[in-house]
Amino acid sequence: MNQYILYIIGSFFISLLCGLVCIPAIIDFCVKKKLYDMPNARKVHAGGIPRLGGISFLPSMLLSFLLVIVVLNNDVYVGKHVELSLWSVFFFVSLLLIYTVGMVDDVVGLKPATKFIVQVLAASLLPATGLYINNLYGLFNIYELPYWVGAPLTVFIIVFINNALNLIDGIDGLSGCLSLMALTGFFVCFISEKLWFYCILIAGLMGVVTSFLYFNIFGKAERHRKVFMGDTGSLTLGFILAFLFVKFSMHNPYVMPFRRDSLLLSCTMLIVPVFDVVRVVLVRTRHHRPVFGADKNHIHHKLMRAGLGQHGALLVILGLALFYIVMNMLLSDYLYFSVILLIDIVVWVAFHGVVNYCIKRRGQQAFCVLDAAA
Repeated sequence: MNQYILYIIGSFFISLLCGLVCIPAIIDFCVKKKLYDMPNARKVHAGGIPRLGGISFLPSMLLSFLLVIVVLNNDVYVGKHVELSLWSVFFFVSLLLIYTVGMVDDVVGLKPATKFIVQVLAASLLPATGLYINNLYGLFNIYELPYWVGAPLTVFIIVFINNALNLIDGIDGLSGCLSLMALTGFFVCFISEKLWFYCILIAGLMGVVTSFLYFNIFGKAERHRKVFMGDTGSLTLGFILAFLFVKFSMHNPYVMPFRRDSLLLSCTMLIVPVFDVVRVVLVRTRHHRPVFGADKNHIHHKLMRAGLGQHGALLVILGLALFYIVMNMLLSDYLYFSVILLIDIVVWVAFHGVVNYCIKRRGQQAFCVLDAAA
């Protein structure tokens, strides 16, 4: 066990170092080639910002993982446990598809339909190898799922989570911090089951995301040290988190014993971006607007209309995500999954009720200021 902890720490710091080295080089390349994320009506930044920071995610994660695996293979005690299964190959093929489509979209642009088709194709490869949601653990009083139900449900969940992380990437640090929080949660879940290789992989991704967040949040645009992750980063993070969601939620007695809270914990790690997309889609449908259109109605947009800056909105959203994690973990020992989900929805609605009140009150104050000036 102590050896694995060292491997996990090594994977994190190798990836962190890769990010600290690669991301400044990526920024310089973007500045030279003028590859910027330009401001528009739905974005909150004022000037052009390099948008290819997410290109560093997959190479840094894989390099740190492979270097640690090489060490493991030279260890006579644990090397014999290193195997490459069919689903592992398909996972990396799927991840490469997502990474490539994100990179192409960041550089030359792609139609949403094209990205969606590739996402569905990539997501479909995992159930094809037998990796799918096969149990709902009592949600809506449903337990075991047959393959013909679980496989399409898995594809839908993967594509949905993938886009949820992409759509919430609207202010500095938001998608990255939510992803880092979710990765930390999955890391704890997998380490509790002693699934060390997943922990090593997750630690590698956490390292490069940490280095990215330094440049994304604290980097100065005027000094060419600020960067966005772009679709390459958000789609890569979304797909990996969706994979971890499915892997931890799937009941497989050969991998880990039955846990009645597996699906609940997985959902909790991603509850804020998922709930945000659901709310936005419902609002657009209610007002007869295109579901896949762009607007400024995401949670971070609303918090900024309520008077918060980018960093203030970020802290509130992270606080909300942490609140959900703590609350759901405490309730999981006493209540059924369906009841906890209902409580989560009530909390979400109440939170937005408070935000809407603050927006309305701020608007009324603004009108009062205008009247006094007149």
